[in-house]
Amino acid sequence: MNDIERKKLSLPLDKKEISKLKAGDILFLSGPLYTARDAAHKKLVSMIKNGEKLPIELEGETIYYAGPCPARPGEIIGSAGPTTSGRMDRYAPLLLKNGLVGMIGKGKRTKEVTETIIETKGIYLGATGGAGALISQCIKKAEVVAFLELGTEAIRRIYVENFPVIVLTDSLGNDLYEIGKEKYCKI
Repeated sequence: MNDIERKKLSLPLDKKEISKLKAGDILFLSGPLYTARDAAHKKLVSMIKNGEKLPIELEGETIYYAGPCPARPGEIIGSAGPTTSGRMDRYAPLLLKNGLVGMIGKGKRTKEVTETIIETKGIYLGATGGAGALISQCIKKAEVVAFLELGTEAIRRIYVENFPVIVLTDSLGNDLYEIGKEKYCKI
């Protein structure tokens, strides 16, 4: 992994830029993205299947799999660590096929999600689990934009500055979890 790059990128992500990224690259993201977890994903997929208008625009967007804690007085947001991405695997392919470009979470994805990432030229990024308080310092603005009734799992539009992530699955389907395992087995 000597060719790992560190890049600062603006959100929303550009597909041309995504195509240049490789599994293992370290990124610092700045700009708007959405937070959403299982309950919100379930509602979005149901709306798509029922032909309803979505409360957010998916085209070109990135979703961070997080349900941030409530903010303390004077703070923008509470702890905002990633949730396990596998919980969104049943929903991710349809969202990717409806314009979603990026996903941020933690953990390995299913074969179907990886195949859809390749098909749609998307990307899966990882945030560090257990670092929610630190990650929240990168969030400069947050607002609930959909499904207020879901509480912490409501969809939020957040604005981040230098939000650290790593490319876990690139647009060609290269998977950092598999690459790491292969390198370990060679030792």
